[in-house]
Amino acid sequence: MDLTELNTTAEERLRPALLACCDVPAWADAVLAGRPYSDRGELEAVADKAARTFARADVDRALAAHPRIGERAQGPGTEAAWSRGEQAGVSRDQDTQAALLEGNRAYEERFGRVFLICATGLSGEQILASLRERLDHDATTEDAVVAGELRKIALLRLAKLVEDAGQAGQAGGVSR
Repeated sequence: MDLTELNTTAEERLRPALLACCDVPAWADAVLAGRPYSDRGELEAVADKAARTFARADVDRALAAHPRIGERAQGPGTEAAWSRGEQAGVSRDQDTQAALLEGNRAYEERFGRVFLICATGLSGEQILASLRERLDHDATTEDAVVAGELRKIALLRLAKLVEDAGQAGQAGGVSR
């Protein structure tokens, strides 16, 4: 969809697409309430501001839609396709897969949720290094990091949603 479509699509049709970007209803509501957008930069600013208010419950809800890092999302849906693309750089070699599996288990034991990272453009080794580093965080620090990673993913996916029909004449981009 392009920006014009985003501005004019009925709310009940657009909401599922926004929730595929980030399954936080308050975030989707904020993006919907900001319409119409004059350019992509304005859309990004509203989405970014709303994402910076994610509470622990918002993050936990959104995490339910994310597979473990290193696991391939299944199914034909938009979220699954985006996840597969985002994790494309994760190595499929057995050593990296085993280390990610072990790291994911340790993370889940420590923090009670799946490890989330904006994996776009990262190698499996970079992701593994971040996972290991984040295992040393206290809960408050990690809550902030996870919310930030979710924000990055939401903005990246929103940009994908709006760029599908082309970007000619559209300003802006996703800040990371």
